Amino acid sequence: MSTKYVDYLKAEHASHMAMFNALEPLFPLISTVGVAMQQCIKNGGKILLMGNGGSAADSQHIAAEIVGRFKKERKGMPAIALTTDTSIITSVGNDYGYNYIFARQIEALCRPEDLVIGLTTSGNSANVVSAIEAANAIGATTVGMTGGTGGKLSALC
Repeated sequence: MSTKYVDYLKAEHASHMAMFNALEPLFPLISTVGVAMQQCIKNGGKILLMGNGGSAADSQHIAAEIVGRFKKERKGMPAIALTTDTSIITSVGNDYGYNYIFARQIEALCRPEDLVIGLTTSGNSANVVSAIEAANAIGATTVGMTGGTGGKLSALC
């Protein structure tokens, strides 16, 4: 029997464990974001999320957990993933350019009491950056969830 797959699984497991261990120093920051989300909802705001590709899927999953439930039965809370309306995305992309598909939605939906979360692995996705800039101009609280050094988004949130 080949050990090729067993070796692969062991390497993947080690990689994932290293990633989980690297998260520990971020626990205070993650907790701060959780408190900001809680305050947003308590103050009558909503949570708006966006990202591209896998980050779009993550934003939809997070919104679903907020609106649905997470771990315990409770009332639904307001959250919107800006990645789901293909008519808005394609019309804004066609008329204004792909860099504005989220910013235009922020202009239409976001209020100062809201929390806007941009997810981008590089921190440099132009459409996420422009949406966070639009949210900042409105006075909303902004959060960037990125990889590495955070890219351009790190200076905006």
